[in-house]
Amino acid sequence: MHCDEIMKGEAVAHQPISVAGSSQLFAAVPHVSMSEIAVLARVKRPVVSTWRRRHRDFPAAVAGSADRPLFDGGQVAGWLISSGLGNADPAELRSEVALFGIVALKHQFSAWQLIEVLGSLLCLRKLDGRPLVSPDTGASVSDQSLWAAVMHRAERMDAEDELVLRELRAADAASVSLVRLAEDLVEAAYDERGAYEWLLSSRSRLGLDALAADAVAPEFRNLVTQLADLPARLESTGSVTLADPYARAGDLLAALLSEQEDFEHITALAADPDGRLARIVRRRLLIAGVDELALDVQTGPDLEERLADPDLVVTQLPYLPGESRSLLAALEGIERIADLLGRGSTALILGPADALVDALKGTEESRLRSELLRSNIVEAVISLPGGVLPFRPGYRPALWVLTRGQVPATEGKVLLADISAHPLTEDVRTRLAEDVLLWRAEGFRALDGHDPRYGRTADVAALDRAFGGPLTPPTPPASAMLSNTVRERPALIAEAETRLGRAAAAGWSYEDEHGPYRGGILQRVGHLPRRTTLGALIAGGRVTRLKGHRLANDHLKGDGHHTVLGSDELTGHVPVGARLVDRLILATSYDRVALTEPGDIVYTLTPRLGLHVDDKGFSVVAFPARILRVNRDAQRPLTPRVLAALLGAARDTGRSPSAVRAARRIEDYQLPDLDPDDVQRFDALLAETERREALLRAQADALAEARRLAIAGLADGTLRVGPT
Repeated sequence: MHCDEIMKGEAVAHQPISVAGSSQLFAAVPHVSMSEIAVLARVKRPVVSTWRRRHRDFPAAVAGSADRPLFDGGQVAGWLISSGLGNADPAELRSEVALFGIVALKHQFSAWQLIEVLGSLLCLRKLDGRPLVSPDTGASVSDQSLWAAVMHRAERMDAEDELVLRELRAADAASVSLVRLAEDLVEAAYDERGAYEWLLSSRSRLGLDALAADAVAPEFRNLVTQLADLPARLESTGSVTLADPYARAGDLLAALLSEQEDFEHITALAADPDGRLARIVRRRLLIAGVDELALDVQTGPDLEERLADPDLVVTQLPYLPGESRSLLAALEGIERIADLLGRGSTALILGPADALVDALKGTEESRLRSELLRSNIVEAVISLPGGVLPFRPGYRPALWVLTRGQVPATEGKVLLADISAHPLTEDVRTRLAEDVLLWRAEGFRALDGHDPRYGRTADVAALDRAFGGPLTPPTPPASAMLSNTVRERPALIAEAETRLGRAAAAGWSYEDEHGPYRGGILQRVGHLPRRTTLGALIAGGRVTRLKGHRLANDHLKGDGHHTVLGSDELTGHVPVGARLVDRLILATSYDRVALTEPGDIVYTLTPRLGLHVDDKGFSVVAFPARILRVNRDAQRPLTPRVLAALLGAARDTGRSPSAVRAARRIEDYQLPDLDPDDVQRFDALLAETERREALLRAQADALAEARRLAIAGLADGTLRVGPT
């Protein structure tokens, strides 16, 4: 596929939307390179070159050089939205463009200034209920006058300096550009809430380690939202008080509130020792929709309990590196949170697995954890996968779920779950949440119709007798025990053994019919064959080389009509046949995609030499892989098997791990120019070895499958070895 065809493979067109006012919206966006345009549009870099060449209305370069042109970011964003090209929907594009504008101001303002001043301006806009800049007069007002008007509004709306006044007083009229940028952010996000969340989502790109280091992965925030089940709690109790005693930037509270539209019956309490973070949380909750009178965020280690007892606590214990971490302090933190809970209240606490789950060596730690378990407040203990804190990849997390006043069916028991080996996919989160919520509501009964997938019940008395033992499920989770693979293992093993018998019989039958393997290899006498190169074979018309095609990853599925052969398949990273493409997609999204013919050699040099003879044909070759096609009508014809074998045996074809490209082009690979008789005999030898290898591989695969299933069954306790 030629470069001018890339666009169809990489870009998914959307219906154009109105872009009225887009020049004002994107006024603060800096100049962007073609690579950055590709990031904005979520396409590959060559697609932007194609757009620039094929679309006359593509924005012209405004700066840079011929080698690296720069474009007006606002014009590019408006063009992407109006044209409908690219893979980013308009809302995502608007947010990304707005963040480009924020990041571009790092040379003028510090990261903290951007977060605090922009956040304060958005909060002021929320408090006042009207824009910071009048659409009619904003362009004509001087910077000094505009800033003075903003400060006057801040002093009027936040006279007690609870939210914005301090941050705005620390700035001056030089920050007036942030006032207009705040309006751009609101227009891009449609409200202050979306704008502030976009702003905080850029903290890592701004280099704000203090805000980014403790951020949890979005998948974990979704899990917390499911386990908290705030809508059901609001429906049953009428009002809910949320709390986070270690709020940091307020990510967990914001996650709980993200799907709420009615905040009339929600109270929010939070605390953080860092005063700057406490003010960020205060602004974040108010902008999210919590009423100012139902909101209290303290600077310090304690919540303001005079407002209400918390119904739902979500928090993350303060992080400490392993060498200075106190397991006792972590458990004492959980004890303090447990003391906040009234009857029917729930807490979800993220903390270090070595204190919350692992076996404990210290007497004090073991005693305190046993006391917590015996208090009948610990509802569930969940071992989580790594990566919950993206900025702390070595941190092993766990989650404790506490509920005061559990249902009678759970008295003296605790739900243990271990999903540390599972990614937090939507399916895993949903099944785990179902286990915990059902346990909270009813407990598990023998005939309740629900088979817990990850949670396993354990007697608190047994855990207490172990005194410091690990809090891990006593048996494999039902998600493993009840899966079809586990239940069908004996039948699958029997099937593999049957295949092994059939494959062995086929091998013996072939041996009886054709005799033992004899290659007939002899020492060559006389002159050696002259040497040639692949390039000479191509120039002489004995071999033809064809290009591969650039395919969009979204089009490569596990089902389809045509096998995809790319670098991953040729180097063994992906089995041949694992990636397929639908013929309808080929017909509608790509032009002139040629399929392989039977006997084509598909090769790649990236990341190393890989060769595959496509005996069946009708495959699609994905760039950077290419095709070598043997001309069978040439005077000295080669066969695909022989050519692939000789290329694979060529010398000096590798590269060092740090090399950018291979040391030699494939055209320079040297190989012997065999006589036609030698070629035919060599091809017959290769064909015979392939047939015998296939017979042996069938036996090896069947034996390996039986062995793998037996080991898995013995390891998880679902199988045993019977007498032989």
